[in-house]
Amino acid sequence: MSRLRTSARRRTGSLSQQPTPTRPRRRSARAEAPEAAATGARSRRPRLPARPSPRAPASSFDPDAAKWDAWRPHEVAARLAGVEAPWYVAAGWAIDLFLGGGHREHEDLEIAVPNDRLDEVVAAFPELEFFVITGPQEATPLAEARDRLAETHQTWAREPETELWRFDVFREPSDGGMWVCRRDETIRLPYGEVIERTEDGIPYARPEIVLLFKACHARERDQGDFEAVLPRLGAERRRWLIDALGRVHPGHPWLEAL
Repeated sequence: MSRLRTSARRRTGSLSQQPTPTRPRRRSARAEAPEAAATGARSRRPRLPARPSPRAPASSFDPDAAKWDAWRPHEVAARLAGVEAPWYVAAGWAIDLFLGGGHREHEDLEIAVPNDRLDEVVAAFPELEFFVITGPQEATPLAEARDRLAETHQTWAREPETELWRFDVFREPSDGGMWVCRRDETIRLPYGEVIERTEDGIPYARPEIVLLFKACHARERDQGDFEAVLPRLGAERRRWLIDALGRVHPGHPWLEAL
């Protein structure tokens, strides 16, 4: 995961006892020279229309990753208790929930939902702002990025008062009641086989599915998650992960360990 923000900011002199006549302020030669040159240029040739340059919409911005202060899974779960869409905790927190909690620290929180049911999650948090991550360093308000949702899968939720990022919503491919792997659309499962739950009812992705996505990065924390989960993966889970890794990441070093 890929589990991917700004703002902007006279001098008075003493008066003499006797008023002095004011003079019009003279602009410096440095300030007048460009204007004179431009005026002369306009008198010699017609102005050509400016050539537009591609750029991000004015409302898009570079999100400040330092402002992540993620909620914990139980906080999001309480707010989504009445949502019928099959949502679940994803990525590193899903591994932690599978292991019983306390596995490692987490900088963020990702949840996943079918891409055509995102609005059900958004509606549960009317006090938050949602931004689509439309590029490596670009966040765009959801209302202005509806036509760009296919370009990426991340949707960051921000608290406007503090400008803190609270969680990330993965918009996942789906087909009816089937989960579809965004890395390989031939890998499909019913949502009942994708989601498991903690004792207190928090839904999370099965660890073998999470590891399939973590295999793409194999960062130190991903390797640590794999090593922590491996002893607790039964034969059926291992077979599924071996088959999926063979399709998505053939030759991956985890295959030998499995």
